[in-house]
Amino acid sequence: MRRVAKCACEQLKITVEGDPILAAVCNCTVCQRKTGSPYGLSSYFEDGQLVSIEGEHKFWSREAESGRRVKQHFCAICGSNMFWYAELLPNTIGIAGGNFNDPDFPVPDTAAWAQSKYKWVQFPPETKVLSTSRF
Repeated sequence: MRRVAKCACEQLKITVEGDPILAAVCNCTVCQRKTGSPYGLSSYFEDGQLVSIEGEHKFWSREAESGRRVKQHFCAICGSNMFWYAELLPNTIGIAGGNFNDPDFPVPDTAAWAQSKYKWVQFPPETKVLSTSRF
């Protein structure tokens, strides 16, 4: 099954094959700020699942709350957060789950950084909840 993630203006598209190897809700304060939401939905695919990245994008590098480096890529036109490469998960590409616009997207396996989640945020019972990011 092919999945296509698109930015808000749809000029940047990422195509992957299959389901993510990890789907996680991240409640860290950086994900809260970069998404403008209480959490980010992160989906990780192995490098071999990546079919294509089409469109203009820019990037910035940051240190995650875990102390590891993350290289964030975003649409050069609309600024949508799209994908990243994280030191935590080498040989993978992380893609913002909401950009797939798929209500049948897999339920998150993990909820990271629960120590900084909004008090009203709840997770499905099958989701593993972690205080920090130690997968």
